[in-house]
Amino acid sequence: MQTTQDMSMLSLVLDASLPVQFIMLLLVGISVVSWTFIFAKRATIKKSLIQTRRFEDDFWSGGDLALLHQSISTRRAEQGALARIFDSGMTEFLKARRSGNTADVNATMDGARRAMRAAFQRELDELESHLNFLASAGSVSPYIGLLGTVWGIMHAFVGLANVQQATLASVAPGIAEALIATAIGLFAAIPAVVAYNRYTHDIDRLSIRFETFVDEFLNILQRQVR
Repeated sequence: MQTTQDMSMLSLVLDASLPVQFIMLLLVGISVVSWTFIFAKRATIKKSLIQTRRFEDDFWSGGDLALLHQSISTRRAEQGALARIFDSGMTEFLKARRSGNTADVNATMDGARRAMRAAFQRELDELESHLNFLASAGSVSPYIGLLGTVWGIMHAFVGLANVQQATLASVAPGIAEALIATAIGLFAAIPAVVAYNRYTHDIDRLSIRFETFVDEFLNILQRQVR
């Protein structure tokens, strides 16, 4: 019973050397931050998909674009990314028309295009925020865990120098505590990699929808200035 108690997970962590404990604590911190970003990013992308679908339904319903633009402008912060891209382009287009520069079609369209591209990049940067942390956590955590494993095994074998007869029972606790560092590293890395790949795919799909809308909306605006 005593051997089982000494080999429990908690005992191995508490009895580990200070460098290994620090590495374990670091990996747990990385894992906590990763899971925080995973849940937050999941909610953000889901909300963006719903808002994008809702705006596309409103836009392609055949209503007045001026009225749609007015309703979005009054509640711009509450609208989705695609609605804000539309608002930026429509605002720039209306400014050009009010200034009397509609004779220069290219200048009018270039202004709307630049405004929407800038808004598109801002929205994309916002969607991609914290993804770099997930990528770093997924790639670095296993190596940090491996560092703890190497240190723990080295510490275990150094301890055998003071033992006249080395047995498996004498070296097992040190090796076990070292392997825990690797396990924690994998626990931190695997969800981060899976989430990064999934969210990158979802954001790429949103990006394609945004770019397609920009091109289609520019065609609509171009027909209005002719």
